[in-house]
Amino acid sequence: MKRTIFFVSSILISSVWLNQPADADDHESRASLYQADRLKWNDGPASLPAGAKIAILEGDPTKSGQFVMRIKLPDGYKLPPHTHPKPERVTIISGSFHLGMGEKFDAKKGVQLPAGTYGTWPAGMKHFVWVEGETVVQFHGEGPWTINYVNPADDPRNPKK
Repeated sequence: MKRTIFFVSSILISSVWLNQPADADDHESRASLYQADRLKWNDGPASLPAGAKIAILEGDPTKSGQFVMRIKLPDGYKLPPHTHPKPERVTIISGSFHLGMGEKFDAKKGVQLPAGTYGTWPAGMKHFVWVEGETVVQFHGEGPWTINYVNPADDPRNPKK
């Protein structure tokens, strides 16, 4: 009986807490919830090839501190070999994400990561990506998030000759 009372009380307290209106100056007291069908997608950063869309869920990936962002990639999207100066943490939300390791793009050396997969790799690991079907991937970690291409000619921020 005590367990039942505790369980019901916990649910009631949680319901009241989550449904409390937050004061404009009291952002810490409310939950942040992001429904997939209501995300605001913007064009990806200049550091990614054209076609990527991004939704920031928490923090600012361009600054120090924790962040969570989702990136939506169109069918056939490819990301040339690159590295990151910090560990990468990725969850595949939907679609088919392919990951390969090395300095040269070689689809034969990749592995398919279906929706639901979580992966992490250390800073400095050379890797490349391609997707099949529209694919949504969630990245989270410690900012700033940056990408460094193995071949500078692959970097979309560099002027083409």
